Amino acid sequence: MKKEDPSSSTSSQPILESGDPKNQRRRFKRLRRRSFLKGIGVAGAASVGAGLLAQTSSAFAQEGPEEHSGRLTRGDAALLRFAAAAEILETDFWVQYNELGGIPDSEVPGGSGNAPYTAALAVLDEDMAQYIHDNTDDEFTHQNFLNAYLASKGASTVNLEPFRTLPGSTATGSSGKLRLTNLTQLTLDTSWWTRYRSSTKNPDLGDTFPQAVPTLAVGQHTAIPRTDNDLNDPNFLQAIANTAAFHFPTIEQGGNSLYPSMAQRATHVEVLRILISIGPTETMHFQTWSDKAGNAPPLTAVDPVTGVSVTFPDLNSPPFGGEDFQTNLIMPEPCPFLTRKLPVVSIIRPTQTKGIATGIVNFLTAMGLFIGQSPEFFAFMRDLAEDADEARRGIR
Repeated sequence: MKKEDPSSSTSSQPILESGDPKNQRRRFKRLRRRSFLKGIGVAGAASVGAGLLAQTSSAFAQEGPEEHSGRLTRGDAALLRFAAAAEILETDFWVQYNELGGIPDSEVPGGSGNAPYTAALAVLDEDMAQYIHDNTDDEFTHQNFLNAYLASKGASTVNLEPFRTLPGSTATGSSGKLRLTNLTQLTLDTSWWTRYRSSTKNPDLGDTFPQAVPTLAVGQHTAIPRTDNDLNDPNFLQAIANTAAFHFPTIEQGGNSLYPSMAQRATHVEVLRILISIGPTETMHFQTWSDKAGNAPPLTAVDPVTGVSVTFPDLNSPPFGGEDFQTNLIMPEPCPFLTRKLPVVSIIRPTQTKGIATGIVNFLTAMGLFIGQSPEFFAFMRDLAEDADEARRGIR
């Protein structure tokens, strides 16, 4: 039966009561979630993929009325739920990478590996498979811990399993499981390459940055072999591996900023501790992958399926190159922070907290990571983001 999107249906949309606009939004979101749960049925809401989530007391994130009473504030619970959802999505696409180009084993199960793709990734670094495996394992621990912590405090947890509807790769090595994320139609913002190498600009101060790989920022590109046909042309297969190599740090720099940005809104010291303890691991990931992306061999390739062309430039040559743009530069250059009147300092950027969760959802959506997802998925993620962005330190 076709599901209706309660966020767009004029016939089923609830009438909001007068009063505080924030309370109106909360009431609307609760009703929308209930409508969605009713539409998919109890069995759909309760399904949890084996190994994906720790056992928790609730299948869907909802606004628990007692989260502010002796356990977690409503805002702290919302921050952790958004982080959990982000980690579940991150785990989903890292699993896809690990199945084809990592090390499938008992620690990170699924898939059996794809030798040509793994070899193309190894052109960038011979340890790529191990790094992909370890990054995947990290994301599993993040999603499981966050949901388990929420459950331990009596707060609602996050389960995105009903949204696992996207077909993944059918190339040799893939498990063939349905996915939450789409790695075959990516449009990548690679401005992080120039952002972290700038000593005069900071996005928190309104500055913008050029793309390292401009052709990745237009069109749709696959970061994994879609079928075994993608293995036939070694040049195109290397372009796929290069795309993955730039997708890795593009994603991780997002988490690199998300956690310190959300931490500024936390009320409980323990919640603050969680956010500032998980966040630095995202920074470790970003630093690792930014180094590997710099090893992507220069090439031009045309996708035989879509006709989209991609060019990976020599990043050691003009307009890049030089001291600030050498490819093995993985320490962030000092830049202005808070105000240009203060001395420059080496920092994570951006860390502006206003609208950070909504910004992350928009960032991932623009990337093409959710192409094929349902309207209900986008409404659900938007609700989680809005709740996190409404969190305020000290407000219960």
